Amino acid sequence: MDVTALAQSVTHGDRRALARAITLVESAREDHRTQARTLVAEGAKVGRQALRIGLSGTPGVGKSTFIEAFGCLLTAQGLRVAVLAVDPSSARSGGSILGDKTRMERLSREPLAFIRPSPSQTHLGGVARRTREAVALCEAAGFDVVLIETVGVGQSETMVAEMCDLFLLLLAPAGGDELQGVKRGIMEMADLILVNKADGDLKPAALRTQADYAGALRLLRRRPQDPDGFPKALTVSALELQGLQAAWAEMQVLADWRRAQGHWASRRADQARHWFEEEVRHGLLASLTRDPVKGLMQRLGAEVGQGARTPDDAAAELLTLLGR
Repeated sequence: MDVTALAQSVTHGDRRALARAITLVESAREDHRTQARTLVAEGAKVGRQALRIGLSGTPGVGKSTFIEAFGCLLTAQGLRVAVLAVDPSSARSGGSILGDKTRMERLSREPLAFIRPSPSQTHLGGVARRTREAVALCEAAGFDVVLIETVGVGQSETMVAEMCDLFLLLLAPAGGDELQGVKRGIMEMADLILVNKADGDLKPAALRTQADYAGALRLLRRRPQDPDGFPKALTVSALELQGLQAAWAEMQVLADWRRAQGHWASRRADQARHWFEEEVRHGLLASLTRDPVKGLMQRLGAEVGQGARTPDDAAAELLTLLGR
């Protein structure tokens, strides 16, 4: 594969080239990983930056419906929108449905939109391991906004916050009370909390939930990267297209303030350091699956399984042999 030619096609906005590039960076083959690093480095030379928006929420809260409605709102304003949807992989078969693009039928027909579903595989945190590199490729391709949809997560899965500029949390009506709102974890990572499905019979419940979370957010410790009034809780209806423009306006206010105050650049620098450390950790863990360490792991594991060694003792011996 001519990586340089592929990188040039991506930077010229070729959607098929972008799809091939994302497939390359998602590959685990060692030769593909070398090409992928070159590809991402070539794309970074263009120096383009998009607004990265992470979006999380429990399964069934309406993330795909919201993204389609919100994406169409942005494309109607002339913005190029890329959607990276992460689909959960089966713990039994390893397969994924990858049905998010099917759900976003209207957005998938938009010429200014690009939708790419990817399997989470064994990676925890709500995103795929190479989603960060896919985001970088979408930026190089000239997209103005990159939406990152997680698999549908719980309180502790906040990995998407380490690869986006704004983090949105979608909630369902009657999804908790004030105490739920002050719980640590994903709640304190959110920049905007959007109570979806605020329509029909659910609208009163959505307004109560929004009020509960708005009160709870005032009890959380103030973050230096937030202006007065943020984070906020709002109601939206992706079905009736209500509240989407107001939510987009709040995102722009927050993004502009962070750029002006220097938080935007410092946050991206912190994220780059975070992913450097993550790559080192993954590399060290991968070394345990290769000989001679793999054989040593199997021998010590067999001794632990037979009761001849305790797990702590066997682990201490292995780490000593590895020079840690």
